[in-house]
Amino acid sequence: MKRSVVLLLFFFVTLVFITGCWNRRELNDLAIAVGMGIDKSGDQYLVTAQVVDPGEVAAKGGSGRAPVTTYQQTGKTVLEALRKMTTLAPRKIYASHLRMLVIGESLAKDGMAKVLDLLSRDQELRTDFYIVVAKGTKAENILKILSPLEKIPANKMFSSLETSEKLWAPTVSITLDELISDLTSEGKQSALTGIRIKGSQEQGEMKKNVEEIDALGRLQYAGIAVFKKDKLVGWLNETESKGYTDLTDKLDGTILNVPCTKGGNVGIEVIRSKTDVKGKVKNGKPKVEVKIQTEANVAEVECGHLDLKKTKTIYDLETKLEKEVKDHCEASIRKAKKLGTDIFGFGEAVHRGAPRYWKKNKKHWDKNFIDLPVEIKVEAKIRRIGTIGNSFLEDVKK
Repeated sequence: MKRSVVLLLFFFVTLVFITGCWNRRELNDLAIAVGMGIDKSGDQYLVTAQVVDPGEVAAKGGSGRAPVTTYQQTGKTVLEALRKMTTLAPRKIYASHLRMLVIGESLAKDGMAKVLDLLSRDQELRTDFYIVVAKGTKAENILKILSPLEKIPANKMFSSLETSEKLWAPTVSITLDELISDLTSEGKQSALTGIRIKGSQEQGEMKKNVEEIDALGRLQYAGIAVFKKDKLVGWLNETESKGYTDLTDKLDGTILNVPCTKGGNVGIEVIRSKTDVKGKVKNGKPKVEVKIQTEANVAEVECGHLDLKKTKTIYDLETKLEKEVKDHCEASIRKAKKLGTDIFGFGEAVHRGAPRYWKKNKKHWDKNFIDLPVEIKVEAKIRRIGTIGNSFLEDVKK
């Protein structure tokens, strides 16, 4: 009897702590934002939210409405602008499913750190969304472009960034946690992928844009935005961006072209890459050594005279590939030194290798970085030449 009473009391006490979904949110009361853009508007922020129309996305045939809509408001803070959107939107903007955050180029030049505080502080927001910079335009314009294949433009931007990073390389997918880590690090500056509108912005905003075979307005990732502290100071081009991803050990795969002796190119597909960066101090001066190990396959041959069955041919291709990788890295370093910002984390490497030197010189690292000697060693190995041996092009000429 006593045992039954004790169990009953334990049951009731447990119920006090199991209160259920006391702070639940009904889907019918929320406007789910999948994309957000922040621009500068005078001394205020212009915030744009790309919100999903659930009825249109779920409908099989569709009602003819756009799958997303955008809401905009200005405010002295990002939160104020979001709250003011309730005067336009029928529901509260809910950003827990945010996929993309787009920073306007003008805001990036002025400094973006302040607008990131809300995003890192709000308990409703996850931090697994990607952050990019609108190149040559405003963030609001990026979020208004309708995209083919993917109904929701923010999902297209998310998937395209991941795919491009894995297969092409001049792009990097940076989350909020990674960005804040770079902004607060003493030996590394931040860098974000740029996104631009290719074609007509006006046509890209119309539903007709996704009804045409060749869309008149598209979103395209282009270059990497380079920051000094939290301010945009310049852009890396395609070649320099490939060098950046290699130097920061973020290169998963890409295509590189090496020249043939008698004209034409050999397309080399990089399938794996590993980068090791070490910093040291010699005679009171810092130095960085970079070792890159690259594995690749022969993907395309434009020169018929090339005999891929010979070991010497493969060795020559590996040597040319090593030079190509090294050239990309050196081009990226030159641009970063010109802009005066260490986006590669060489300062962190020096900190690890020579902590005493770093403690004395970390305040002047931006100046020291400009004259920093960087030794790059590339070791390339070609693993496969494809399903055929020598190219048939020589026979075609005959």
